[in-house]
Amino acid sequence: MAIELNASTSALIIQDLQNDVIIEGGAFADSGAPAHATSQNVVANAAAMATAARAAGMAVIHVHYIVEPGAPGLKLNAPLFQGVKEANALVRGTWGAAAADGVAPQEGDLVVEKMRMNGFHGTNLETILKGLGVDTIVISGAWTNFSVEHTARHGADAGYRAIVVTDGTSTINDEWHNAGLNYALENIAERVSTADIVAALGG
Repeated sequence: MAIELNASTSALIIQDLQNDVIIEGGAFADSGAPAHATSQNVVANAAAMATAARAAGMAVIHVHYIVEPGAPGLKLNAPLFQGVKEANALVRGTWGAAAADGVAPQEGDLVVEKMRMNGFHGTNLETILKGLGVDTIVISGAWTNFSVEHTARHGADAGYRAIVVTDGTSTINDEWHNAGLNYALENIAERVSTADIVAALGG
């Protein structure tokens, strides 16, 4: 599917591709997330898009879920947040909170920290996007039917063209992935492949 992207007014968001979220040995490995991330080739695909984005002069923004030791201030109003605290996951300075190997922030990239699912909620993401003159967000990362969906919905409501990368995102299995992409995000975001993004950036 051929799409058009203006690198100067677009940003690639790489969200939650952290060890605890998608890597074997991480806090949520038992969920099936590492296997699904592997089947989607999500790390390599996100890395390929980041390389193409940097070469084209497009902003690359990493959104990481980070809590302090003991998770002070993390409101436990939903099972997902309760799970983060109970698993002692995504704690600043730990291996689990670090970016997965292959998608670590590079020089010139930007990093946004969050404590909710939505990458916009309570963060400086929108301030950064406005400062860069961005009107299009390309979203990759984990998990498709949670954080990715929430960020895409918020972005669309805030007036951004939202693009979700079908093989640049993953969750815990194909069923949940399909539910996120083809039901929850219907009429919310464009859904395209990594190859489509790389091609649109001249790669």
